[in-house]
Amino acid sequence: MTQESLTEKLATHLMRPIDEATRQRARLHLLDWLGCVVGAFDSDVGKLPITFSKDTPTDLLVWYGNILEMDDVHRASILHPGPIVWPSVLDCDKSSMNDRLDAAIRGYEATIAIGSTFDASHYSFFHNTTTAGIFGAATASTTLISKDISHLVSALGLVGSVAGGLWQMRHEESHAKQWHICHAHDTGVTASLYALDGVVGPRFILEGPQGLYAATCKDPKPMTFPDHWRIHEVSFKPWGACRHAHPAIDAALELKAKLGSLDGDVHVETYADAISFCDRPDPQTVIDAKFSLQHAVAVVVERDVPQLADFEPNAIAALADARSRVTVSEASEITARYPEHYGARITCGGESVELVDTLGDPERPLSKEGIIEKARALIAWGGLPGKEADRAIDLALNGDDPTAIHEMLSEWLS
Repeated sequence: MTQESLTEKLATHLMRPIDEATRQRARLHLLDWLGCVVGAFDSDVGKLPITFSKDTPTDLLVWYGNILEMDDVHRASILHPGPIVWPSVLDCDKSSMNDRLDAAIRGYEATIAIGSTFDASHYSFFHNTTTAGIFGAATASTTLISKDISHLVSALGLVGSVAGGLWQMRHEESHAKQWHICHAHDTGVTASLYALDGVVGPRFILEGPQGLYAATCKDPKPMTFPDHWRIHEVSFKPWGACRHAHPAIDAALELKAKLGSLDGDVHVETYADAISFCDRPDPQTVIDAKFSLQHAVAVVVERDVPQLADFEPNAIAALADARSRVTVSEASEITARYPEHYGARITCGGESVELVDTLGDPERPLSKEGIIEKARALIAWGGLPGKEADRAIDLALNGDDPTAIHEMLSEWLS
């Protein structure tokens, strides 16, 4: 009897029936992605004269989904499923809304299932969103068209053979992070088309002797197959900064509410990856500010709940003095809880607040109303009128005609 590969086990897991409550959850993530896309329209990166969009608006909208650092995030796998998965289900003209929601849910599941097996050595070099997200794009695109598990196994094998995305972009001024998202989406969709035409991918691409784990991990974690759909584990981000900065923002807001103000020196203690990614005391660009613990906490110190404008050039200059009062260090006990929990401790004036989980996580969820208000704010930030926010909210949360979403996206880009 032929041994069953991890990819085949995952494919079987992905083809389970999907319940209506999970579809309703997926609609919230669709709305969140739409808001993130529109919010980036007026950003410097969003204004680049990208010309790769040739057939459909979603080809171009892939570029926008991650720019503002407000896209949804799964903690344990340390990745952002939404910006890769949603564009992968919006191009097909013949499927129903439920079919697209189901394909997206399966895309989230594949992304998270594989991303959760990567170890710390993988994350130290590889951008998990794209290394795992390419599997999500392939899953979403393939299952939207075919329920044949052999097609899905081949699509997963093909994309796994070219999965990647290196973190060198963190050390230079570049647009590689957004390009990674586009590459994962485009390659996943293309691989699904090849697989549907009969091209066969390697079955043991994950655990094989020259597979993804052997090449990129020292000690990969076991793959698990829970009864629930893992889209329910995905967090919504309330603030436009790197998720690693959110626990510090959240704790600072609680301490400020407790004390009335944050006068004097402020010290941030958090987990090691937050320090590695976001210890930037002197940010020079918008991206620097979004990846700066010092700046994120300075926003709370001098202003209050962070707004997108608080990470723009004027705010970067205005908050220099406040940033100079913010110091950061690792707390081993907070690192020990990571990545299942993203926490931080803030100390000022002899008083401290420590949070194990941050706002938007499943343990401290952002309400449906909060997700809707976030979308409204993002759509306004992107320069569209309130009626377009109403339209997006209605189509994402209540609509049964996916072509209406396609038409809306086309109009937004016209």
